Amino acid sequence: MLAALVILPAVVGAVLTLSGRRAEKLAAPTAIGTAAIALMLAILVAFERPSVSMPFVAGAPFALAVDALSAMVVPTVAAVTLLVLIFAAGDIESARPRFFGLMLLFVAAVSITTTATTLTALLLAWEIMGATSYALIGFWWRDPARVSGGNSAFLTTRTADLGLYLATAGAVAGGVGLDLARLPGAEPGWRDVIAAGVLVAALGKAAQLPFSFWLSRAMLGPSPVSALLHSAAMVAMGGYLLLRMEPLLAATSWAPTVTAWWGVGTAVALGAVAVAQHDLKQALAASTGAQLGFVVLAAGVGSVAGGAAHLVAHAATKALLFLAAGAWLTALGTKKLRSLRGAARRWPLVGVCAGVGVLALAGVAPLSLWATKDEILAAAKEQSAALYYVGLGAAALSTMYAIRILLIVWRTAPTDMEPAYDDERPGTRHIGRLEKAPLVVLAVGAATLGFLALPPVSESVRNALGEATAPSASLTELLVSAALALLVLAAVAIWGTPRWSWAAGWLGLERVAHGVVVRPVLNLAEALARFDDRVIDAGVVGIARGSLAVSSTAARFDDRGLDRAVTGSSAATLRAADAVDRGDQHGLDAAVAGLAHGVRRLGLAARRLQTGQVHEYYTGAAVVVALSVLLLLVVR
Repeated sequence: MLAALVILPAVVGAVLTLSGRRAEKLAAPTAIGTAAIALMLAILVAFERPSVSMPFVAGAPFALAVDALSAMVVPTVAAVTLLVLIFAAGDIESARPRFFGLMLLFVAAVSITTTATTLTALLLAWEIMGATSYALIGFWWRDPARVSGGNSAFLTTRTADLGLYLATAGAVAGGVGLDLARLPGAEPGWRDVIAAGVLVAALGKAAQLPFSFWLSRAMLGPSPVSALLHSAAMVAMGGYLLLRMEPLLAATSWAPTVTAWWGVGTAVALGAVAVAQHDLKQALAASTGAQLGFVVLAAGVGSVAGGAAHLVAHAATKALLFLAAGAWLTALGTKKLRSLRGAARRWPLVGVCAGVGVLALAGVAPLSLWATKDEILAAAKEQSAALYYVGLGAAALSTMYAIRILLIVWRTAPTDMEPAYDDERPGTRHIGRLEKAPLVVLAVGAATLGFLALPPVSESVRNALGEATAPSASLTELLVSAALALLVLAAVAIWGTPRWSWAAGWLGLERVAHGVVVRPVLNLAEALARFDDRVIDAGVVGIARGSLAVSSTAARFDDRGLDRAVTGSSAATLRAADAVDRGDQHGLDAAVAGLAHGVRRLGLAARRLQTGQVHEYYTGAAVVVALSVLLLLVVR
């Protein structure tokens, strides 16, 4: 079942992505059906708690498992995915196979991330999640601004992702292997390296300072993409990773404190950014980073149960609000807050559902984020009173920007002001059933999921996660938080929100990133390019010219020396061959012919002596004897 939970959306997503226009009509129902099956599988694995492992590289298997933490998150991811895809079926009108295919691939990567038990599986899922998020944010690729937004999100998170590779290197060098459960047992020095790498990677994905600005750029993607990325998927995975690695953070002397203050600091800073926004999706994006700051705080103070409950409740709340924003954008052609006055009155069902989500985001009792936030703050109070009070300040800012949104969308627009509709794209003035149905389900979740942080459920969750002694929010703390939310609500209703122009541009984080990182990198690249042109290329050209000169000299020597020598040697050889041939014909052949002629004459002479007459033989014998006697006498 666990393997099917990952493989099914991955395979269907890949097929849809590659199918092109041929699957235009079938893409939405196929994706929704796949997501529905995945949700059933997610519920089953949450109860069964299976595990799966397969060889991947030597000493590093590809291993997945479901434990108490992932059993809470996996069904949440699957449920939000299904609801977002149902909304997208009514919102996305073109390139549907590519859109739904990429969404399923993205969700498959998120499922691996939530169940990975080795750095091997985590790294693979982390990479696929980043790549598909880039493709989804820049889905309308013909618009350069949207592609630029995808580039910004991808490059920013990729920069932080280097921390995960640092952690992997530290785990290998520290001798603990790539099993996540073994990382806290690394040697102190390497353990610090691993913790630092994991912290940087998680802060980047969770859009914490100083990486937060990529959330603003990611808002250029389709509304269903924003809803999924900012609720239960990519951004949430940064906080989830820190909750998963809380034992590693706790095993160091510095990481818990740094993590807690980083999270609460981001919650305050991005809360101020959200208050200053005049665009609904930008306000919700800043609020995402701020709410994930509470999850990061939970990981720092050891409240894994509180962080997980907040992650789940925030997923339903933020998916609801982003889908409502997407519905208004489709209907009115704008997402500017000033132009959305009265939008909730025009479509009451959407307005009521969005109102539930906004009040939950504000921390109004008894809605979900009120209880889950206080569970985290109770743990923070045990660590440091300063953390607790700064966290209350961040919660007050949450109430401030949430109530501002609520008042705007429910307030009747002045009759003397014509709303600036259709400023982003032509509005349809219609919100269909497919867009409305998921909002109702998500509103129920935003209202009720706070029970995860209330007794006796919270005690069961803490026991399952091994936090039997962890503190929970007292009744006093819950009442203080609820009263604070009501006070801020009343203050905003009476006096409005402050105009913090210094926070409207996301604290200038993108400009700082360009000044500190992008511009120096570009300058370095330009310097390297000049060095390449003036030194390396010049050296290569010089070497090439020298080689050509040597080659030319060798060619001339070949033409004038070797070729002539070979030609002369050939001519001399031919002349010697002619001389030998003449000597052979006039010398050896003539001598052989003369010898043969002499032998022939001697043979003929010898044949003339063979007459067959006996007296001639005797005569000849007598002559031979006489000559022999004469020769003997002469010699003596």
